[in-house]
Amino acid sequence: MESELGGNGSVGVDSTRLEELSPQPLLTRDYETRPSLVYERLRQRHGPVAPVDLLGVPAWLVLGYREALQVLQDDDGWPKGLENWRARSDGEVPADWPLGPSLEVNHVLIQGGPGYGELRTAWDAALKPFQDPAHPQAKRLKAAVTAYADELITLVGQGGGTGVADLSAQFSRPLPLMVASHLLGFPGSQGDDALMDMWRVLDAGPDAEPALERLLATLAELAAAKLKEPGDDFPSQLLAAHPGLSLDELARELFMLLGMTSDHVGILMSNTVVEVISGDGDGGVRASLSAGMIRETMNRVVMRKPPLVNFVPRFAAEDTELGKYTIRAGDPVWVSSAAAHADPLFADHVAPGSAISTRAHLSWGAGRRQCPARELASTVAAVGVGRLFERFSHLDLALPADQLPWRSSPFMRGLRSLPVRYELAPVPERAAVPKATPEPAPGTADPVLPDRSARQRSSLWRYLTGLIRSGR
Repeated sequence: MESELGGNGSVGVDSTRLEELSPQPLLTRDYETRPSLVYERLRQRHGPVAPVDLLGVPAWLVLGYREALQVLQDDDGWPKGLENWRARSDGEVPADWPLGPSLEVNHVLIQGGPGYGELRTAWDAALKPFQDPAHPQAKRLKAAVTAYADELITLVGQGGGTGVADLSAQFSRPLPLMVASHLLGFPGSQGDDALMDMWRVLDAGPDAEPALERLLATLAELAAAKLKEPGDDFPSQLLAAHPGLSLDELARELFMLLGMTSDHVGILMSNTVVEVISGDGDGGVRASLSAGMIRETMNRVVMRKPPLVNFVPRFAAEDTELGKYTIRAGDPVWVSSAAAHADPLFADHVAPGSAISTRAHLSWGAGRRQCPARELASTVAAVGVGRLFERFSHLDLALPADQLPWRSSPFMRGLRSLPVRYELAPVPERAAVPKATPEPAPGTADPVLPDRSARQRSSLWRYLTGLIRSGR
């Protein structure tokens, strides 16, 4: 593959500084509706690397697959860490830059420098019990995901055995947040208020800033509780693997798990549902799902519609030729997985009709800094999608696929809503009343799930039941 993609060479390399290139805004109306067209225009004009304006700040956007791998796999040449950003150090990044707060949190996905290695090792150790299928905690987590999915589907069904629902608002978005709350070890339904605040932060509306303050305070309280009384959860595992973490540092890491996992997984589930029920014209997706190959289906989906379209920035360690330009030391470089997947030099080698997908996609990154929670996120998404198609005998889009509303941000791209017409499958008599807790796997304890009466009093549940009432 690499030899076919070729090299970028040094012929005709433009050494003009980024600031002098008058980069055009990336986040336009066209980007909101058809980002693929924006990427292609940039590719036609600039090649595999293009100068862009990100809400008033110039940056390089990597569009080529080969160049994306080059950046992602070379941590020394293209390190993370805002301390490497020359313009920021020189005071040239506006204090009110909209993307500033999300990058300043400095958790494991943002952080560079000598402290990163120990933090990443701790993350890997803390996640292992939840990602290793043979581990009791992973089995309990899978049982909890199934139970949460059934709760949500049963709630949707309260509107009737057939009807119309927004699977994004009523399933794909709340499910991963509920699972994240389980991972964080929130007692009872206490985490539901935090989940609602996480939603407000992700939506970046007018109440996002106070929601972020409340959320970080809640996570700091949770961190203090886990430090005092460890449990069988991710914060306790992370503290055990990295005892030197302060409460503030732990709260930032918990924020990363809650935010990144929830939005990424929710978008992945919605996109997978669309691909399956629309069939994409070739029947390949339906065939792979009917053969029990949900993971293969998701691999196909992230090739076409990756949830994380642009990664957090890296920075050139020294002046480096990339594509047709010289990237100056300290320049911010954003890798676009969505654009890289569409790079003809890569996409033309992926068989579109195959039920077996390529695993060369960049949806989870590449190299040593590949997403540490990728297996966890994939498991949650696969279980969630699987339960949908087991519990619903019929699902059909209530809008044509090309009319579904999308939301784009500098990082993520997902559906604003996923309206479907549904028909619940008949429930066998012996399972007529869904259990709050599924049968545990052999050798494991029951998953600890929130009490249903407490759940019904929570802000999340009131919101979801409100959607049911308004849709009647």
